[in-house]
Parts: sequence; C-alpha cells; structure tokens
Amino acid sequence: MDLVARAACSSAPVIITGESGTGKEHLARIIHNLSPRSAGPYVAVNCAAIPEMLIESELFGHERGAFTGADRSREGCFESANGGTLLLDEFVEMRPDMQAKFLRALQERKIRRLGGNREVTVDVRVLAATNQPLKHAISKGLLREDLYYRLNVFVLDLPPLRERIEELPALVADFIREANRDHNREIEGVSADGLEALKAYRWPGNIRELRNVIHHAVIVSKQRTISLEDLPPEFCSPNGKAESLTVPLGSSLDEVERALIGRTIELTGGNKMQAARMLGLGVRTLYRRLERYAGSESDRPGNNAGLARRTRP
Repeated sequence: MDLVARAACSSAPVIITGESGTGKEHLARIIHNLSPRSAGPYVAVNCAAIPEMLIESELFGHERGAFTGADRSREGCFESANGGTLLLDEFVEMRPDMQAKFLRALQERKIRRLGGNREVTVDVRVLAATNQPLKHAISKGLLREDLYYRLNVFVLDLPPLRERIEELPALVADFIREANRDHNREIEGVSADGLEALKAYRWPGNIRELRNVIHHAVIVSKQRTISLEDLPPEFCSPNGKAESLTVPLGSSLDEVERALIGRTIELTGGNKMQAARMLGLGVRTLYRRLERYAGSESDRPGNNAGLARRTRP
C-alpha cells in the first residue's frame, strides 16, 4: 500500500496483476482516489467483456454512420475519462491491432473516433489490469512487447488469498460488518472451528469468493456467531470437521496432486464440477488429469489397456 500511495501521486501508467478475485479493480479505484485526478472521472472497462468488433468504438468512440446502426456520434472511454483515470481491465484480451492503437493513444495523447478524420486530444491516466502473467502473455503473442514496455512504469502484483492467509481474519471481520449492514443482521464473529475451516480452504476465487461465503453465512446463521455448519458444504467433511490432507515427506508432486484431487472429489461427494472449482482448475483439466491417473494405473505390469489408450491417435 505504500507503493500504491507513491504510484498514485504520479501520472505514470500502472499495470495491476493478480488472479481473478484478488481486488484489482478495487486497487485501481484506490489509486484514482489518492491521485491528483480524484476530482476527475474514473472510467473502468472490461476488455474481455466487449465483442471484438465493438472494442475500438468502446475505447475511441465513433462518428455517425461509421458502421451499421451508428445513427449518432458517441464518445469512447478515453474521452469520457478525460481529466481523470481510465482502467482497462483484462487489457491483454485486446487484439494485437487494437493494442497498437491503444499504444499510439498512450504515446501521443490523441485519439481518433471510428469513422472520423480529426484527432481529439485527451488527458487520461491509464491503469491496466490482467490476471495473466505478463511474460507468459508476451511469449504467447497475446501482449505486444512495445505496449508492455510503455506501461511498465509501475507493476503492482496482488498475491492470491492463499498466499496471505494471515490477513483472512481481518477480511472476515470486515465482510461481516458489511453483511450485517446489507442484510440487517447482528453477527458478532466466527467460531474457532469455522475460522480454521476458512483458513484451510484454498480460495480459488480469492477475496471475491471469501466475501460471498461470508455474506451467505451471515444470512443463514441462526446464532450471533457464524459456525462451521453455516459455511457452504465444501468447508466441511461428512463428520462436520474441516477436511485436511497429510502428505508424507518424500512424496512426488504427481503423488501429492493425485491425492489432493482424490480427496477433494471425496469431499464434494463425487461432484467433479465443484471439486474443479475448489482446486482452481477447469473441469476439462480435471478430467484430463483423472484420465492420466487412470492410464498410469492400467499401465502397471499385466495390464496394457492404459498404454493402448494413451498411444491411440
């Protein structure tokens, strides 16, 4: 937060990285509120949520008749944010040609509306957020290297909740206060076993998921304190205790992964979609790993079925 405060005082662009749900947009608004531009507009746009054919119009605006259905001129996000801050969330999702136009707007502080022939000067402080590792995005051709170096003045990386679990009690207390206010409740806290279950969870959805879990618990709790039974099913084993996994030292990563996936599927009662969500995996990825484990089991001496399956085109 000290670095955030220093970055906010400048007009330099900032890249905010972190997994989904870590609070990137919240951090962007903090930067705006702490900046000399706080009295100006704050405009946030999710590049991944805009169809490819509309992204240029959304960012730079368009003139009347620029395309079918453009019955009037419209300013884009750059003009709307003039004098303030523009957050481009998931900016890596922009096509390379759009990234080039974005880079030009950053360098020249001018934009041209789609279908227009005049340039408009804009004074905008740009913040860019992504849940993808930047170097990986460059190597895969998803992010232009020249755009990265233009934006790479401040990079603020938000760690996932599982890597800062010591902050969880304070976050829980804050979300309880928020939920009490939103739902007219008077919950005072979380029981010891409930808090341990929250700490043991992997939190694939990060702080956004924690907020939803606490709001759910505040709504359903019949006591003044949230108990383990008030938490969603994935936080409890059938006997009502927080689930855990003990791994002996010397185990290979493959063995640990196999055991974790197996125990998680047991915990969810065989619900693989829920297990995938808890593990932070896509459902297809989970099924591929299960197939790989099944293949390795059948590849043991005396059974060639797995080998045949894996070598099939």
